[in-house]
Amino acid sequence: MNQTVSSAPPVAGIVLAAGAGQRFGSPKQLAPFAGRPLLEHALLAASAAQLKPLVVVLGFESERILERVDLHSAEPVICQRWADGQAASLIAGIEAIGEADAAAVTLGDQPLISPDAIDAVVAARSAAAAVVRASYGGALGHPVVLERAALDRALDLSGDEGARRLFADLEVRTVACDGLGSPVDIDTPEGLVRLESETKV
Repeated sequence: MNQTVSSAPPVAGIVLAAGAGQRFGSPKQLAPFAGRPLLEHALLAASAAQLKPLVVVLGFESERILERVDLHSAEPVICQRWADGQAASLIAGIEAIGEADAAAVTLGDQPLISPDAIDAVVAARSAAAAVVRASYGGALGHPVVLERAALDRALDLSGDEGARRLFADLEVRTVACDGLGSPVDIDTPEGLVRLESETKV
């Protein structure tokens, strides 16, 4: 039986929001959704989950984003190599949280990610699992909690590799987050319009 981690230091938070969003055609982090910039919704969820320290990794149009988005207690981390791919952004976030025991990773283009889902995945940490991740309707998604062993391995990723390559030989625990927000991410303006028409925020 896995022994649940208790009395542990707070889990850090990494919100990834550095990409150019080429399919969107403009900085989607700034696109309006339910009265706020798209990125702000993900930051609100991470902040409400009380992830500490909490960082948001920016890259493309970072100056404009910093001017227009309330970061809600998140510290901005500017990834100068954001164009190299997702791995560079993840590594920048990991380096920024220092020696944290674990980090919950979420995406800045998921406006309906919920603090309840983050809390559920964090609460499912166990001494045996190096990775704990959410699932929705059986499909894997975010948040993903990486323990220190997984965080250290992630520093060797490159290009567009996310943390998924790390999962092959690490113990992974999956937590059903059905009914706890939504993992839908936004890639196009049409997708954003459709989501807003279907959602009451």
